[in-house]
Amino acid sequence: MSDLIVVGFDSPEEADRVLLKLNSLKQEYLVDLEDAVVVVRDAAGKVHLKQSIHLAAVGATSGLLSGSLWGGLVGLLFLNPLAGFAIGGALGAGAGALSGSLVDYGIDDDFIKSLGNTIPNNSSALFVLVRKVQPEKVLAEFSGLRGRVLKTSLSPEQEQKLQAALTDAQTPSPQAGTF
Repeated sequence: MSDLIVVGFDSPEEADRVLLKLNSLKQEYLVDLEDAVVVVRDAAGKVHLKQSIHLAAVGATSGLLSGSLWGGLVGLLFLNPLAGFAIGGALGAGAGALSGSLVDYGIDDDFIKSLGNTIPNNSSALFVLVRKVQPEKVLAEFSGLRGRVLKTSLSPEQEQKLQAALTDAQTPSPQAGTF
């Protein structure tokens, strides 16, 4: 089961920096992210979402591959596999992009927008769905960030440890536990 963690930051750029750091920790197998979204509220109060997984592009790529394969096979029946490959690829990419844009994966967009409207102007928030984590190592990387835990599905003890790691300028103790 994944845990939802929403952290707010005073700077519009800070959530992007934290997401980049989380992606580097993902490369080191210290955290396994299911989904991540950066929300930025500009000076005018407009909320902007930055999805980490671009579903339309993923759908177009998979549709292109499967459409090309099926188009080539159907084209073999009509003795023109090259045309079938091209037509099937184009139709598959279009259908995949359309289905990818209609699918909502991970964190609900309506929830993200409603919580994004509550953060102050010129600030940002990071929404993450975490599958697995090495808490001691990850918390040590993010100590002193000056973020606020806005919403979480963690236990109250785990939430307190996360908030302490975000506000302390020192690294958390090794007995930080899990979250």
